[in-house]
This record gives sequence, C-alpha cells and structure tokens, in this order.
Amino acid sequence: MGAVGRLKFLLRPGWLALAAVVAGFAFMCFTVLAPWQLGKNTRTSERNSLLEQSINADAVPIDSLLSGTGPAPGDEWRKVLATGTYVPDSDLLVRLRSVEDAPAYEVLTPMVVTDGQTMLVNRGYVRPIEGNQAPPVPAAPTGLVTLQGRIRMSEGTVEGKAPLNEGGARQVYYIDSGQIGQFIGTDLVNGYLQLDADQPGGLGTIPLPQLDAGPYLSYGLQWLAFGIMAPLGLAYFIRAELQERRKARAAVVAAEAPVEAPAETPAEAPAAAEAPVTEPAPSAQPAAAAEPDEAPAGDEFQLPARRGLLKKKSKTPDAPLSQSQARLAHRYGERR
Repeated sequence: MGAVGRLKFLLRPGWLALAAVVAGFAFMCFTVLAPWQLGKNTRTSERNSLLEQSINADAVPIDSLLSGTGPAPGDEWRKVLATGTYVPDSDLLVRLRSVEDAPAYEVLTPMVVTDGQTMLVNRGYVRPIEGNQAPPVPAAPTGLVTLQGRIRMSEGTVEGKAPLNEGGARQVYYIDSGQIGQFIGTDLVNGYLQLDADQPGGLGTIPLPQLDAGPYLSYGLQWLAFGIMAPLGLAYFIRAELQERRKARAAVVAAEAPVEAPAETPAEAPAAAEAPVTEPAPSAQPAAAAEPDEAPAGDEFQLPARRGLLKKKSKTPDAPLSQSQARLAHRYGERR
C-alpha cells in the first residue's frame, strides 16, 4: 500500500474536524492571542519608561504642550502646571472604574485655560452609593486656579458604549475628548489632565500605576508555544494511528498464513522407514550351560562363566551326579 493509501483515514470526518480545530487554534495563537499579550507588554513598558522619566522631572507650563492638536503620545505622564477656570455645572462621571480594588466613579470637569482652549480635568474619584448609584459630587471651585497634574491621552471608545444621562448625572464609559466634546457640545483639547494630590477641586487621588511590566511577555510567549505545539500534537496522533494500523495488518497476515509441517532431515526419514528388522542371534547359552558328564581330573572345580546360568533354573530333570561332583556339592553345599 502506497503512502497515499495509508493516509486515506485522514479524510474521515473525525480527523478532518480535528485538523480544522488545530489549524484554527494555531492561527488564533499567532495572529490574535500572542500579539494581544505582546502588545500589552510593549505598551506597559513604554508607560513605565515615561513614568520613570516624569517622576523626578520638574513641572512645565501646559501651554507649551497645547500647541497644534494638543499633547503628543510621548508627552503622556509629564508633570504640568495649568492655570484657568473650571466650567461650572459641567461635571461628568466615568462609570465602571476600580480604584484600589474597589468600585468608583471618576469625576471629569472641563477647564478653560488662559490661552482660551478647553481641556478636561480628572479631579479624582468618588465611591458609589449602595454599590452602583452615583453619589452627589462636590462642585469645583470658581475663579482662577492653578493646577498641577499629569498629561494623559484619550482612551478611545467602543461601539455601543455611548454617553448617557442616568440618576441626574451625565455619565460616560471612557475618557475620550472627541466623544465627550460632542456630548456636551464643546470643543476639547485632545487628552486630559489628571490631578495630583491636594489640588483645588481635587477629590480622591488616583494613584499612579505600578512600575511593573506584568506577566504579559510570558503570556505572549506561551501562546506562541501553544501555536507550535498544537500541529506537533496532531502529527503525533497521526503517527500513532499509522503504527496501530501497521500492527493490525501484520496480525491479520500472520493469522491467514498456512501452517507448514516441520521438515524431516534426510538421515531420519530412511532410517525410520527402511530400517530392516533383524532377528536376535541364537544364544550361546545352551552350549555354555552344557556340562561334561565327567569332571576334570583332580579336585578342581570351575564355576560357570555367565551369571545368568546361576540364576536360571533348568526346566529339565536333574541328572545324576558323578563321584567328583558329589564330593564338590557336599563340600560347597550346592546342588544342581
């Protein structure tokens, strides 16, 4: 059977489904899952680098960063000073936030800086009432204030997460200058200002992120390894199936083969078939057993040469003893 014939079992539905699952999983590992984790690792590393640079840096006037379209991505986390006035009655709540492992609302208030541009200010966080209800928010101070904080970039949006009015407060899911500007009808500078502690109008201070790269790099490498291991696992199962089929075919061939009788050697066959039957030679015992009628001269007596003659009793009647034999029988106590 050729190689193509041995692999025809792979066309069965079960094997085709397994191959499709393995191919899809490997594709997702290389194109979605691994890039997702590796991308998070890259972004976290860049954020940590910017934070390290800004921790000991002096604050700069925000006007130097607002030229053109606003702060650039490389300006994120820079410490700045902003002078301007809060827009009254313009607070917004950012939903579904977690601060220090507890649910929270973040409070955004637009601020008009001295050059006339309007920028969002993240004043901090407040805790919800009864787990999910928005609490009353303290009003921002009026008049000219100077704030110190850090530049942050817009977070972007997700389809289906539009701003809404709920519980008497305007609420959003993401801090995105473009979406919020359309919602409140104001042109906003790209990005926003996150206040440091103890600033005018500040609420609960949002802590800075930890300078830790996290496990994203190891997760990304694991997904790459899984994408490689999945096809290798499929190849292992195919090889195991081929080995089992080869063993099964060998067992069937061995069971169908005829059983041959053991061959006889040339020396054994003629010897068993043609060996002549020979009759035993006449025994010489009667001649040896015959004794002379007369004993030799003198008193000498010769015992028979074959022990079998001593044990075997003659069936013929005893012959009369001669004088010499009688003397010997009397001497030795033997009698024929």
